[in-house]
Amino acid sequence: MFDHCLYFNTTALARVLEREWTKAFKPFGLTPSQAFMLRAVLAHPGMLQSELAATLAISRSTATRTLDGLQHVGLLQRVATERDGRESAIEPSAAGVALREQLDAASGEVTRRLKKELGPAYFEETVSKVKKVRSVIA
Repeated sequence: MFDHCLYFNTTALARVLEREWTKAFKPFGLTPSQAFMLRAVLAHPGMLQSELAATLAISRSTATRTLDGLQHVGLLQRVATERDGRESAIEPSAAGVALREQLDAASGEVTRRLKKELGPAYFEETVSKVKKVRSVIA
């Protein structure tokens, strides 16, 4: 019925992937959204909140809620910038930094398994095409 529906097929895929990433990050007490955000902050400490939202392709309000959760559990902190007191740079805490290798390993394991199941070329092609569609219709 929905074989040719982009919405149906991408949201169905998103639900399957959400379950996979939820399992991967559950040992850390993090949701996939929190884990990916923390990984982005770990990769680029000092990013502004607006830059973080853009990097993750989420709204600023979604970024705020996710940041609040990560700050509450002590994995990152907001630091006021000198340019504008309303602007915050996001920095990982020592506890956040300590999780870096484990989060990267958990993420890498899911990616390796998916590449094995789909085949590396098909995996890369699919990711590339989904990114292209997202950039065209965004």
